[in-house]
Amino acid sequence: MSRIQACFAQLKKQNRAALVTFVTAGDPDYATAMRIFKGLPAAGADVIELGMPFTDPMADGPAIQLANIRSLKNGQTLSKTLQMVREFRVDNQHTPVVLMGYFNPIHHYGVPLFIEDAKAAGVDGLIIVDLPPEHNSVFCDPAQAAGLDFIRLTTPTTDDVRLPTVLKNSSGFVYYVSVAGVTGGNSATMEHIEEAVTRLRRHTDLPVCIGFGIRTPEHAANIARLADGAVVGSAFVDLIASASTPDHALDAVLTLCRALGNGVHHARD
Repeated sequence: MSRIQACFAQLKKQNRAALVTFVTAGDPDYATAMRIFKGLPAAGADVIELGMPFTDPMADGPAIQLANIRSLKNGQTLSKTLQMVREFRVDNQHTPVVLMGYFNPIHHYGVPLFIEDAKAAGVDGLIIVDLPPEHNSVFCDPAQAAGLDFIRLTTPTTDDVRLPTVLKNSSGFVYYVSVAGVTGGNSATMEHIEEAVTRLRRHTDLPVCIGFGIRTPEHAANIARLADGAVVGSAFVDLIASASTPDHALDAVLTLCRALGNGVHHARD
């Protein structure tokens, strides 16, 4: 059983949803990002998505775009992102880590080498925003063969005809993008979320996690009552961007994580 499967299985036994947190690797700098990364599990994060910085993150809104720019300006590379996972695994062998990003940096790194290095570093899953299932043979199939989960994004515009194609060969969990737009935007209504989760469950037995637009413990708790996980990213990235010092960034992110975790983990009490 993979770390991701074990995490969701354990939460299901406890009748709890997962808090899935997203931060950009190397933002605002390597050392601070590493402290945040290591601090998230104790603050309530069940799964950590680590963004792989890229110059053209077309699915992301202004907050995460700027995080990518900050990180790249400070010298973050894909090799350094994998190094972050290796450092994280020294003290944490149980929290699932998912790398999220775009295919271009992986293509330049070299697909076979990236898969080998990611697996060795302790990566559990991958979300590649711009690689559709028609190109599974390029990356998805060899990644899964090596034991890395390949997590698919579905959206409000992914209809019942398209869903089976998108979900084929998906593993780990399904990430439902709750709004048609970029990260950090408006949030969907609970009625829309409920309908979407019901529809997805007709097509897959994988856990369903909801993201895009979740910023408060109350909102995260509402999501946790309907889905298997709530994904929060831009809210953390905004705190990092506005922090006056590295310590301030760390404290702000972990304080919000604790509040969100409390909301998500007790939503069904």
